Amino acid sequence: MRKRTWFTSTSLVLLLLWGEWANWRASRRFVGSATGPAEAVVVLGYRNTGTRANPMNRWRVRAGLRSVDPDAAESRLILCGGACAGPYSEAALMARYAVDTCGYRGEPVLEELSRSTWENIAFAIPYLEDVDRIKIVSIPMHAEKGRRYLLRQRPDLAARLVPGAEYRFGDWMPLKPLAALYGLRRDADRAASG
Repeated sequence: MRKRTWFTSTSLVLLLLWGEWANWRASRRFVGSATGPAEAVVVLGYRNTGTRANPMNRWRVRAGLRSVDPDAAESRLILCGGACAGPYSEAALMARYAVDTCGYRGEPVLEELSRSTWENIAFAIPYLEDVDRIKIVSIPMHAEKGRRYLLRQRPDLAARLVPGAEYRFGDWMPLKPLAALYGLRRDADRAASG
């Protein structure tokens, strides 16, 4: 019985640590070391059915605000997402949360037309043209997907990608192995389709 408990506990710890590692690694993919005084922090929305930002969108806003460089000459917070599942756009709900709850003092840019991650990136591009550094923020696997989409849509802008602050050890720890497995499945599907 003791061996089984030890094995189960060890397996669980290893699974959680693997999830942490996979998410940390995703948070560092497709980023470089661009420099310059102006930055844009692009926060990708998540399907929101209610009239307030859901827990995932609230977490993404906080990660976006953590990503803002206080020493930047200009820092543009771009919140993405249309009204995909509810009466209000994800961008508007995230903006209200950022200002009213988190105390964000800037003027967030709202991208309220997109209905997918591909569109989040495509519709955010006009706000990225004149910045030196670009941070795409979401859960790490989703942020990596957003960076990959920017690389496909606008390689010149993707050269300006730098890490955001979406990864923190222990945040959403029980869910990170699931996100990592989803990322592996997505990569396998992409490789199989050529």
